[in-house]
Amino acid sequence: MDGMLAKATTPPIEGQILALVAPHAGYQYSGPVAAYSYAALKGHKYARVVIIAPSHYEAFNFSSVYDGDGYVTPLGVVPVDKAFVEKLTRTNASVRLSERGHKRTAQGAEHALEVQLPWLQRVLGDFTLVPIIMGDQSYAASRALGVSLAKLIEKESSASGTSGPEGAAGDTLIVASSDLSHYHTYNEAERIDHKTLAALQIWDYLNMSRNFQNRVWEACGGGPIIAAMIAAERMGANEARVLKYANSGDVTGDRSQVVGYSADVFVKTASGKTVGAAFSLSEEEQKKLLDVARKSVESAVQRHKLYAPESTSDDRLNQDRGAFVTLREGGRLRGCIGFTAANEPLYMTVRDTATLAALRDPRFRPVAAPELPKLEYEISVLSPMRRARDVREIRVGEHGLLMKNGDREGLLLPQVPVEQHWDRTTFLRETCVKAGMVPECWQDDDTDIFKFTAFVFGEQQPPTHDASRN
Repeated sequence: MDGMLAKATTPPIEGQILALVAPHAGYQYSGPVAAYSYAALKGHKYARVVIIAPSHYEAFNFSSVYDGDGYVTPLGVVPVDKAFVEKLTRTNASVRLSERGHKRTAQGAEHALEVQLPWLQRVLGDFTLVPIIMGDQSYAASRALGVSLAKLIEKESSASGTSGPEGAAGDTLIVASSDLSHYHTYNEAERIDHKTLAALQIWDYLNMSRNFQNRVWEACGGGPIIAAMIAAERMGANEARVLKYANSGDVTGDRSQVVGYSADVFVKTASGKTVGAAFSLSEEEQKKLLDVARKSVESAVQRHKLYAPESTSDDRLNQDRGAFVTLREGGRLRGCIGFTAANEPLYMTVRDTATLAALRDPRFRPVAAPELPKLEYEISVLSPMRRARDVREIRVGEHGLLMKNGDREGLLLPQVPVEQHWDRTTFLRETCVKAGMVPECWQDDDTDIFKFTAFVFGEQQPPTHDASRN
């Protein structure tokens, strides 16, 4: 471990590291990557470490916080912070005091949490432990755990007088234990994993969670990563950095079936911003996408077949992006459906959403063949979703909104409040209504408000004033 730590050199990290991601495979495989996460902690002090790990062997539907006294490693005993643990398990019904996931079972003994401990002992010395095994890695469970941790850590820090002006003090570290994709070829693993890490760097944890749940991307500790990101964000972290990526093929030389590993940190800095570069398309690229949308609708309506667009080498059209396609006829809305999740190349997203807008928008009957020449097309390419920490961040005409509370969610594009002449409060209320919730749901602590921008283009058409538009 000392040898791997010595080789893990990264530029100095300014600010507080509030959380990190480290892999949990055998040290001979993932150790050279995990070392980067822990080498970044040199010079930092933490009195308490929260480790969140997945359950590989035992099935249960909650986050299990160990009810014992400590974990033992060859470097000594790490005591459980019993007072913190008891408070944490009173914050949410999905976070429970239990030995599930922590004790050996007939299926095996969970390793994902304990392999992180010697690294921490070697780098930090003495600290108390909050050991958590997630049996449920859904977005709801990850959010519940992340929010509970952030609130309790900030409360503890305030009580002790160590809380800073922008969030919790640096006396608690959160560690998410996770490997990435499993048993793909080397090149395929890199393709999948770099999509995950790109989303991590721009804090798009909503899309990450959806893609993990749908198995489009892979991380055996996807839930712990999401929970750590949510907690760190609410404690003031504003930069996410990937320190190192590799996979088992880099160690063994066998590139036929590899496991991906990454070392990542979430940092609170004075000036850090986690916004991606502005997205745009050339006129030629816009024409290509509008052509895909039109041909997709015509193929679906006339031939009852899914259009198969030619593959493209255009980098922007090959980016994974969420998008909406809006159809109008005579300036009036005729259909609008989109994907908020960025899980396929943009040109394929446009193909699929155009087809669905023509045939599956529940507000309208399917488009008929005689209507095809009359249709006008508009495409809205979405930016990643970022949670609004304060509604005053939301700018009418620039931001669209996604309102989420439990299983309910609703989205309105940035164009809508402009067309309807809404102010910010009306925009918030109407997005709640779109989600099937009461108009004031945006003030509920359990509601997350995600903002996004959209690059909008289309054919010339008069503006619509249909309030039912997406």
